[in-house]
Amino acid sequence: MKLQIFDSSLRDGAQGANVSFSVDDKIKVIETLDRLGIDFIEAGNPFSNPAEMQFFQKIAGMKLTHAKIVAFGSTRRKGIAPEEDSNLKSLLAAGTEFVAIFGKSHIMHVTDVIKATPEENLAMIYESVRFLCEHGKKVVFDAEHFFDGYKADAAYAMRALAKAREAGAYCLCLCDTNGGIFPDEAYEITKKVTEAFPDTIVAIHCHNDGGLAVADSIEAVKAGARQIQGTFLGFGERCGNANLSTVICNLQLKRGYECIPPEKLKDIYESAMTIAETANVAIPENQPYIGMSAFAHKAGMHADGVLKYSSSFEHIDPETIGNKRKFLLSEISGKSAIYDKLKNYFPSLDKNGKEMAAIVAELKERALAGYQYEAAEASFVLLVEKLLGKYKSSFDLINYKIINELPAIEGKVASAIVKIRVNGNTKISASDGEGPVHAMDLALRAALADFYPEIARVSLTDFKVRVLDSDKATAAKVRVLITSANASDSWTTVGVSEDVIEASWIALVDSIDYALMRQ
Repeated sequence: MKLQIFDSSLRDGAQGANVSFSVDDKIKVIETLDRLGIDFIEAGNPFSNPAEMQFFQKIAGMKLTHAKIVAFGSTRRKGIAPEEDSNLKSLLAAGTEFVAIFGKSHIMHVTDVIKATPEENLAMIYESVRFLCEHGKKVVFDAEHFFDGYKADAAYAMRALAKAREAGAYCLCLCDTNGGIFPDEAYEITKKVTEAFPDTIVAIHCHNDGGLAVADSIEAVKAGARQIQGTFLGFGERCGNANLSTVICNLQLKRGYECIPPEKLKDIYESAMTIAETANVAIPENQPYIGMSAFAHKAGMHADGVLKYSSSFEHIDPETIGNKRKFLLSEISGKSAIYDKLKNYFPSLDKNGKEMAAIVAELKERALAGYQYEAAEASFVLLVEKLLGKYKSSFDLINYKIINELPAIEGKVASAIVKIRVNGNTKISASDGEGPVHAMDLALRAALADFYPEIARVSLTDFKVRVLDSDKATAAKVRVLITSANASDSWTTVGVSEDVIEASWIALVDSIDYALMRQ
C-alpha cells in the first residue's frame, strides 16, 4: 500500500533550537527530498515575514520530479471574513497547489486561548477551507491538539474535522501538538477518525515530547492513516517531530508499505547526511538506521557473528539504505573484527598468524594505558605499521617548548618553538597561537613545509580532551582526540598522557604521519 510522506523540515523543523535555513539551504533541502521521492514538502509560512513570501516566489519555477510544495498558515482570524484575512491571502499569493492550515479542535483552546465560541471556531474552519478550495487550492487541514482535544471532548474534535471535510479539505491531519500521547491512544483515536471519514485521506502529525512520535505514527498508519507528517531527521520545536527517516525505514522495510519509490531506499543515508550538513545539525551516532553507529559492532562475539551471518546481530542489511557496517577497535574486539578492519590496509596479514596475535595483545595493553581506537582508526593503522616493522616516521622530534602568556596579545596566548630533523636536516620553527596546541600545530606545520609542501592541504578540524581518572585531580591522565582533514578525506588520531600537551603532541604527530603516509 502506498503512503504519503509529508516533510516539514523547512517549517516545523526550522522551529527547533539552533536550526536556521538560508534561501540556498532551503532549496538544497527541497532538491534532496524531491530526489528521494518525498510526496509533500512544507516549505514555510508565507505570512510570517516578507522573506518567506519572497522565498515562495523564488521557488515558484522550480522543476521538481516528485514532490509538491506546501505553504503553511492558519484558519482566518476571529471576526474577519476570509477574503479580508491577510494570512489566507498570503497563502493564495504563495502560488502553491497545496496549502496546509491549522485550526483548533480542542474545546479548551477555543474558549480559553483564542476566546471564541465553539460555533464561531467551527465557522472559522469551514469558511477558511472553503475560501481556499474555491480559489483552486488543495487543503490539508491540521487539527491542532486533536488527540488531547478528542480526550477532552470527542464530539467537538470530530465536528472540527467534519467542518473541514464538508468545506472540501483534501486531507484531515490529526496533530499530537503537545507530543504526549501513547501508541495505543494513537491507534484507537485514529481508528475512530478513519472509520468516520472512510473516503478521506487521514494524516498523522506527532511531536516527540514523550519519545513516542515514531511509534505513534506507525500505530496511526496501522489504524488507517495514509499520510505521515514529520521531519526527515526528527528535529523541530521542543523535543522535535516524528523522525521520517526512521518511520520510512520501519514501514517500508518491515511492514510492506511503500513510502518512497523502492529504488530510492539506498539513498536514505546520503540524503540524511546532506540535510544534516545543510541544517548544521549533528545526527546522533546511535540514531536508528542513519546513525554512524547504527550498524557498529564492538564486542568480539557480535563482530564474529555478523561476519559469519549478518542477521545474527543486524536487523537489516545496512547497505539497503546506503549505510555501512563498522567494526569498532577496542580491547573487547575479537580477532575477526580486528582482522576485517586491517585487511584492506595490510592484505598480506595472516588472520591466524603470530603478527595478528601480537596486534590483538598490543591493543589490549594499550587499552590498559588509556588508549581507545574506536574513533581513532588512523592511530591504530600507524600502531600496526610499527608492530609489523613497516613504519617510517616522516620526521624526528629533537625538542619543543611551549610558552603561555597572559594577558593575550592580539588574541594569542601561547607560543611554541619546535625543532625537528628530516632526513638529516634540522629545522627550527616558532609560532603564536590561540592556545598551546594551536601554537604547536602551526609551528610544526611551518617546520615541515619545506620538506613536505603537501602538508599545507591538511588542516586540524576538531580537538577533544577526556580526563580518564578524575580522582587524581590535576595529576589525572588525559586522552586527546584530534581530527584532521584535507579536501577529500578526514581522519582521527589519539594521544594519552598525564600531560595534556604531550598527549596532544602524540595525536598531532600521528595525524601528520598518517596524512603523509597516505600521500
